[in-house]
Amino acid sequence: MGPAILNSRAQLGIKAPPVTIEVLLSGGLPKFNIVGLAEAAVRESKDRVRGAIISSGFSFPQERITVSLGPADMKKTGGRFDLPIALGILAASRVIPPESLHDFEFYGELGLNGEIRPIPGALPAALKAKDAGRSVFVPIGNAPEARLSSASVFVAGNLLEVTSHLNGYEPKEPQQPLRPGTGNANAPDLGEVKGQQLAKRALEIAAAGGHNILFIGPPGTGKSMLARRLPGILPPMSEKEALETAAVSSILHREIDLKEWRMRPFRSPHHTATAAALVGGGQDPRPGEISRAHNGVLFLDELPEFNRHVLESLREPMETGCIAIARAGREAEFPARFQLVAAMNPCPCGYLGDPRGDCGCSAERVRNYRSKISGPLLDRIDIHMPVQRPPKECLRPGATPGESSKSVVARVRHARNIQIKRAGLCNAQLEGDALFTHCRLTPQGWQLLEKAMDTFAMSARAHQKVLRLARTIADISHEERILPRHVGEALGLRQLDRQG
Repeated sequence: MGPAILNSRAQLGIKAPPVTIEVLLSGGLPKFNIVGLAEAAVRESKDRVRGAIISSGFSFPQERITVSLGPADMKKTGGRFDLPIALGILAASRVIPPESLHDFEFYGELGLNGEIRPIPGALPAALKAKDAGRSVFVPIGNAPEARLSSASVFVAGNLLEVTSHLNGYEPKEPQQPLRPGTGNANAPDLGEVKGQQLAKRALEIAAAGGHNILFIGPPGTGKSMLARRLPGILPPMSEKEALETAAVSSILHREIDLKEWRMRPFRSPHHTATAAALVGGGQDPRPGEISRAHNGVLFLDELPEFNRHVLESLREPMETGCIAIARAGREAEFPARFQLVAAMNPCPCGYLGDPRGDCGCSAERVRNYRSKISGPLLDRIDIHMPVQRPPKECLRPGATPGESSKSVVARVRHARNIQIKRAGLCNAQLEGDALFTHCRLTPQGWQLLEKAMDTFAMSARAHQKVLRLARTIADISHEERILPRHVGEALGLRQLDRQG
């Protein structure tokens, strides 16, 4: 009698590699072995599986049981293999027909009473199962995210329900695919920010081209308010982007927000966050805040208060859009294409250059404070925007409200559509030949940019940032060519270059 063979999937970063589970019953003294580089949680499944089978009313085989998890050189972690191992034992015992297993993938942790408990990473697994042409059996707690995959999803609350379906006693119907809403009703409105026309303009340009932005100004001028209103003027995520972002929540075993399904995430870690919390890490690599902000916004308030080592760890993912974490014997890669929004004071006390403040910081203190942010990191931030106190008349009751997010997002979407149609991506992601192909300046525009490079000793990366910004400004203005005024405005958005 040959082994029973089932399909499941492991979790390796954001990936869900296939795992083949083979269960063989053979003669000899009763023994239960699991092979295939199974870690502690998988090895402990022997007791959970035995309890679940007995509690479900089946006899546990009094034979030698060998469970092989292949491929043998890939580490297997977690309780996700409990359900397929239990089904493999029942199939090898001919309690269920082995051929009924071939078109399914099974995931789920078992309780001693036979209950099937949810597992992390059900969405990436279901997406891969769909590509492989298989149906999936998932716990009730994983049903909503699995249904997002559009795979053929079957849901069960306990082991007996699965065996009844496979034996044909009580067949289950596949769940309907889930189509979440696209609303963003909870996004703060840009019109609530009083004054700050230049800063709002910079925020609109950042949203239109996907550019990183740094706000610099005294306390209480609205830097955080501006940052928190960026998601409300960004175009909604595509279905593919929404699935990528939801997959990160899935592997973290966090609830996926279906009400704001296509609204871009906004993450705001505290400045005491460690490098592992920000970029990911741990013995079992897990995604950090930059991955949770994938396809959305990462807001770093009080930027110089972050540990410099932590900030430097952002440089690579800001360029590549992903983060690779290597640990002894294990590697994981997580997506991390985020839009950085940061805020900082101009000096340690916060009131440098503020006419209403009294700054007592020496030039050396200011220099040391700003030096916490390295030049290479600043180069990767497209826009450096000073924020001053709004005029008093803007704060009076009944003052004319600012332009609402609804008006701004219409221009942002139009500019984004131009970029996607032209190059297939937003301007902030233009690289290499595509940058110069799509950023065509007039001769006067090139002269202005070259003069600025000499005057401010701009780096090659800063030069490219100005090109991308000028391209976005031209797109907002519905201009095909980049004119000198577009270059001039782009240069004005990089204030820290002028101080170099």
